[in-house]
Parts: sequence; structure tokens; C-alpha cells
Amino acid sequence: MNKLLALLGFDPAKHSVKVEMMAGLTTFLTMSYILAVNPIVLSETGMDKGALFSATVIAAAAATLVMAFYAKMPFALASGMGLNAFFAYTLVLTMGYTWQQALAAVCVEGIVFILLTLFKVREAIVKAIPLNLRYSISVGIGLFIAFIGLKNGGLIVPSQAAITALGAWNANTTIAAGGIILGAILLVMKVRGALFYTILVMTIIGIPFGVTQIPENFTLVSLPHSLAPIALHLDFSGFLTLDIDYYIVVLTLLFMDLFDTLGTLIGAATGAGMADKKTGRIHGLNKALMADAVGTTVGALCGTSTVTTYVESTTGILEGGRTGLTSFTVALLFIAALFFSPVFLMIPSAATTSALVLVGVMMLRSMVNIDFIDFTEAMPCFVTMIMMPFTGSISEGIVLGMLSYVILKVCTGQGKDLSVVIYILAAFFVLKYIIN
Repeated sequence: MNKLLALLGFDPAKHSVKVEMMAGLTTFLTMSYILAVNPIVLSETGMDKGALFSATVIAAAAATLVMAFYAKMPFALASGMGLNAFFAYTLVLTMGYTWQQALAAVCVEGIVFILLTLFKVREAIVKAIPLNLRYSISVGIGLFIAFIGLKNGGLIVPSQAAITALGAWNANTTIAAGGIILGAILLVMKVRGALFYTILVMTIIGIPFGVTQIPENFTLVSLPHSLAPIALHLDFSGFLTLDIDYYIVVLTLLFMDLFDTLGTLIGAATGAGMADKKTGRIHGLNKALMADAVGTTVGALCGTSTVTTYVESTTGILEGGRTGLTSFTVALLFIAALFFSPVFLMIPSAATTSALVLVGVMMLRSMVNIDFIDFTEAMPCFVTMIMMPFTGSISEGIVLGMLSYVILKVCTGQGKDLSVVIYILAAFFVLKYIIN
């Protein structure tokens, strides 16, 4: 046992097994919705839903295990929301590629990421991001996940008169709002595992209200679905025919995955105090990026869309998770989900609203470190923070914030202070919008 803990970066003098495992439970519960959502989204392309469930679980577990043992960090990975929608609705249903061709594009993207990580190109990109922007990324992610939580809980809905409006008061929103209040009270009382207990309590309360659905013929244990219908069904013909649009697809996937992952890692680590206070450097970042790259490649081979580091990892980190034991716990729970899928799919999104909203509040702490006096620093930070929830994309917030940073610095005569890397990034960002 001690050898296993050592492999996970666990130090008995600094860390607690109970805290780390509770953090893993919390992270898993707040991201377990992907087990229900991903098969539904990707099955729109004609892929087998049962096989997609198994692929989602296996890819998430494999990538998270790499994070646990190689990076020894408390981040969890799974098929990314937004990235799965791009796969299904853009690549297949709109552009007309087969799901086999789409999987090949994801696989190539993952291999390219592995190479970029081996040569530390991705880490160089992170180092090029100014410190103030790193803090703003943390805040932006906080706003973003709080927005997701409120939306999933039905507390806010789309509106023609405004961007959003308050949702109708019903059983679902009662559970969501009640969870936020209960979670906040437990946090004030410094209850360890507050977010996890809140999710558990609201899931149980949701049963008589009809929010937590218990399926007919409910069985506690079910056998895993076979991967055979989708695993290793990759079609690389798009590359062989020199299809320019197909290459643009791979490049777009690269941009989306790169900055979603970087944003999550930087924001979560900075917001949880895991980054160096003076330099903003995150120890072991390159290894964490490798876990993401490997996860994407393995995921494509299994038959699912791009695997990425989950922003919901912040819920476990803020519960005290600091080592690979947290991510190892998440991986074990994913593996268990293969056999207990009916149980995990019972957790309603309303029950996880509290965790997302309250973590969003916690992540606003980084705002106090931002230099709002220098407008060339303040404006890009504001753009980064506000555009994440407004566009529904972490990567868009980072891209627009970085572009505004470079433009303001150059136009005010401060361009000479910027690194070559940040200029290269800006050029790629412009290219990203041109090709889209």
C-alpha cells in the first residue's frame, strides 16, 4: 500500500488518504454526467450507444490513470464537452465525414499532441502566457462552470428578451437551488467533503420529487457493453486524398483541445494555490499535458471523441485533493461505472449544480492578484474572464484574451517586452479565425 501511495506522489506527512479519496469522489460525481451525455451526442452519428458508453468509461479511466501515476496530479480526464459536439454535429452531420473519418482525425490530433508534449512545445506555450492572464483564466473558468451549473439545474434558461432569464420554479430548480444553499452552509461550517455530501443528499431528496429517476426493472449491476462496433474503426482516407478541409478539421481540433486543456490546468492549479506564487509555474505541467495527449489517442482507438482534462477537477482540488491518489480514485470509479452504470446515471444534473456554482465562487479568489491599474493588463484579463461564459468556451476566452493582450501592448509601444512565442501564438490565433 505504501509503495502504491508513493507512486501516486502521496506523502503521509503532508497528505491524508481520506481527504484525497473524498476529493476523488467529489470530482467523479461532478463530471459523471459525461457517462450519460457523451453516448447520446455521439450516437447521433450512427455509432452504437452501448459501445460508446464503454468507450467513454475506458478512455476516461486510462487517461486519468496516466495522470495519477505519471503526472501524480489530482486532475481527471474524459471525453470533452464541446469537443464531442464538434465531432458529431460539425464533422459528421454538417461536413459529411463518416464517424470513422472523424475518429481518425481525433487520433492524429492525439499523436501530434504527444509529439508536441515530448518536445515541450506545449509547456513553452504555457510559460509564454503572462501571469495576469493566468489569474484571469482561473476566474473565467469559475464563471464558466458556475454558468454551466446554473444552466444544468434549470435556474437560468435562454431568453429572447435577454441572453438568459430565470428558469421556472419547479422540482428540478428546487433541488438545484437547495443544493447551492446546503453546500454553502456546509462550506461555512468547514465540513470536509461538503460538496460530495451535498450531491449525495440532493440526489436522495430528488427521488420523491421525481428529479432523481429510478428506471423500471432497475438492476444494480450490469455487464459492460462490447467495444467491437466502434473500436479501431478509423478511416484515414481524408489524409490520403489531400482533403484541405480535413486538414483544417485536425487543426481546429488541435486548437480546441490545446487551449481547453491549458486553460483548465492553469486555472485550476492557480486557483487552488498549486502554482508558484512568484513565477506562476506549475510543477509537473508537461506530464499532465502528456496524460491528456495519451488520453486523446487512446480514446480515438476505443471509439470516442477527444479526451481532455476536466474543469470539474477543481471541485476535488478545492476539497483538498493534491496528489495522484485523487485522480487514481476517479479512475477506479470510472472502471466501476462499467458495472454499475444504472446507479451512476441516476444522479441528476440538478444535484451537481451546487458543486459547480460553489467552486465558481471559490475560483474568483484569483481576481485579487490581477493588476487592474495597468489597462493593458486589465482589459485583456477582462476579455478572458467574460468571454469564457459568454462564448461557452474556455479556449475562446484564452484566444481572445491573448489577442487583445498583444494588440494593446504593441499599439502602446510595449511590444518589445513580449516574447517571440506569444507573437507566434497570436499569429496562430488569427489563422484559427481565418480558417473558420
